[in-house]
Amino acid sequence: MLPTAAAALLLGLGAPALAQAPAALPPAAAPASPLLPLPPGPTGSLPLPLGKGTQVVTLAQAEQQLIDRNLAVIAARRGVDAARANRLVASALPPPQISIGNTFAQFNETRGGSIQGARFFSPTSNIAAGIQVLIERGNKRTLRTRLAEDQIGVAEAQVLDAVRIQLFTLRQAFLGALLARANLEVALGNRMSLDRTEALLRRQLRDGAIPEGDLLRFQASRLPFEVDVPNNAQAYAAGVAAVATLLSADPAAFQPGAGQLDAMGIRPAMPAGLAPPPATIRGTPAAPTGTPSGPASAPTTVQTILSPVAFDLRGRFDAVPQLGIGREELAQAIESRADVVAAQRQVSAANSNRLLAEASRSRDVTVNGSWGRSRLSQDLPFATAPLSANDAFAIQLSIPIFTNRIVEGNVGVATAQAGQAEAQARAARLQARADFAAAWAAYEQARALLTLYTGGALNRAEEAFRSTEAAYLAGGRTLLDVLDALRTLNATRVQANQARYAYLLALAQLEQATGVSGIAPRL
Repeated sequence: MLPTAAAALLLGLGAPALAQAPAALPPAAAPASPLLPLPPGPTGSLPLPLGKGTQVVTLAQAEQQLIDRNLAVIAARRGVDAARANRLVASALPPPQISIGNTFAQFNETRGGSIQGARFFSPTSNIAAGIQVLIERGNKRTLRTRLAEDQIGVAEAQVLDAVRIQLFTLRQAFLGALLARANLEVALGNRMSLDRTEALLRRQLRDGAIPEGDLLRFQASRLPFEVDVPNNAQAYAAGVAAVATLLSADPAAFQPGAGQLDAMGIRPAMPAGLAPPPATIRGTPAAPTGTPSGPASAPTTVQTILSPVAFDLRGRFDAVPQLGIGREELAQAIESRADVVAAQRQVSAANSNRLLAEASRSRDVTVNGSWGRSRLSQDLPFATAPLSANDAFAIQLSIPIFTNRIVEGNVGVATAQAGQAEAQARAARLQARADFAAAWAAYEQARALLTLYTGGALNRAEEAFRSTEAAYLAGGRTLLDVLDALRTLNATRVQANQARYAYLLALAQLEQATGVSGIAPRL
């Protein structure tokens, strides 16, 4: 192979494949090379084949929408509404009861057992009315109100805890989607460069400069790069669907036309079969332009690379924000984490409930007042003043008895529940500290790994590729050696993306574990 052809081939192979290097490298980064140009822009900015009108969503926008639309957060807010309504019930006095009725029939009995003077009354001839009032003792109303207010505090803390958990879940899904997007950008860049290199080899095969075996070996070697495209596209679509679900949006609501990008030659085929036959000429499969008919003419690229998605998630995945707060300050902030606060408030509510149960030892008194009017029978003996009706007033007091076992049982239940709440509060605090310990360890390891990749691993992989291509130009290496160096460089870039993802996720996990806002990355 002529040196000029080799240089042109490597120029097509190396340039786009390395277009997804990190946007910010340390000062020790390798100088620019005609075969290794500097990256054109930040990771996460490459346009993807999306449908028209697809909404672009950043992490900040998604977080705001989550607070307003997330169903778990909305359900927690409804719990606060229920607790506040329950306070109205708890602070009210026991309602009095009014009763009214009448005697609709009357008859008289003689000493001999006979019945005389049987008659029926209309409602106005015989009526009885009464009122019943429960008088609570032991300050029960105040204790009920205190318990209801404690439960409001618990519900409010649970809302904050729901926001904390759902925000972390959103950030995890969003960062996972950005990771898939960054890897997809690397895969698309690799495929574009491999397509150009394959076109060069096809022309050289047509001109007789190389044997067909060289092209076949190249085509076989590019398959791992090709598999990365649909895998990362599927991971990105899955991440978008997870984000849409957290935002209470329909993950399957998308615009038609997604998955097409003519500039990249991406034109999805109809899903009629797994392997549609190529176009034929007189019954014989047509070979690509410049390639003789044969195994080398078979397709080497996937066509459908991205399913329709509800959103297009954007963010500076290559950003490396600093923590900005020390370990001791974070450890002290654990006491204010929402679930720890909710558990402590649950202890207060349980103690209020125990006091309310103990107040039942003071028996309540029920007061009944009544008035009745009954018309007298007209066949009664005559008196000096003729009588028409009899009016009667009455008052009754009632006190429950034999309640000691019930009251003491309720007190025992409430005391045990208070002990449970206290144990659960201690467990919540210990779990929060365990979460912080794990999150801090993950942060330190992720930071060290990210420093490794951005500080030297990527540079070494690029230098290895340079040396391999230089040896190939000098005739000391084969094309497959160059492809192997490109695979190593591609794997290093993907692993660097994974290190960025781990670092950004570790920051989000630290905020979730400590409850300190502002730690999670702002992309």
